[in-house]
Amino acid sequence: MTTKYLMIFSEIAEQIESGAISTHTLLPSENELKDRFCTSRETIRKALTLLSQKGYIQKIRGKGSLVIDRSKFDFPVSGLVSFKELAEKIGSRPRTIVNELSLLKPEGYIKQQLQLSNKDSVWKIMRTREIGGKKIILDKDYLNKKYVPELTKEICEDSIFDYLEKELNLSISFAKKEILVEEPSIEDRELLDLEGFHNVVVIKNYVYLDDASLFQYTESRHRPDKFRFVDFARRSHV
Repeated sequence: MTTKYLMIFSEIAEQIESGAISTHTLLPSENELKDRFCTSRETIRKALTLLSQKGYIQKIRGKGSLVIDRSKFDFPVSGLVSFKELAEKIGSRPRTIVNELSLLKPEGYIKQQLQLSNKDSVWKIMRTREIGGKKIILDKDYLNKKYVPELTKEICEDSIFDYLEKELNLSISFAKKEILVEEPSIEDRELLDLEGFHNVVVIKNYVYLDDASLFQYTESRHRPDKFRFVDFARRSHV
């Protein structure tokens, strides 16, 4: 016998998938759902929790359960892909907002990440990526000026990788990556559309040239509902 909360979950999920319940709308309150399905509030809460876990809704404190857009973009974990290349693959027309472009002397954390000396300088670039009218990625890039003598806002609005490879003839080879889930910072909340979201997915990239020179460190901070992080793995028999 199917548990009642699973039946409620299945019915609401089907309505969301069919479009009978639109994205970006609030579900009825727990009391209204309780009356509609003639069940207890605890059963409704279990159904809503499952809907949240399966990515159908986002519970927003003080407002209720918001139906979220389930369309996700595949983000290749093992690949080294620029945002412009990713946007072209998904057929989207994104917008890049350059929040900061500055040349500075690295201190503390960035100096350590890029293994720099006191004589080195770095470019700091902060860019918000907007897809479908929503600001969903914050990219924070740091590039060693030794390898990138000049940068402009126009280059950063288009594609830094294109500029490095086609204009500076740098041969970008590989990257080491770390993936973390963190609470949003004040900066994240200022520059991204994060209403109702309590985490961001952070991808840290350490990018190297063909000669194994580390020249770029990036933190790419993603709103969690819009990306599916994918990879391909083959078992090696030893």
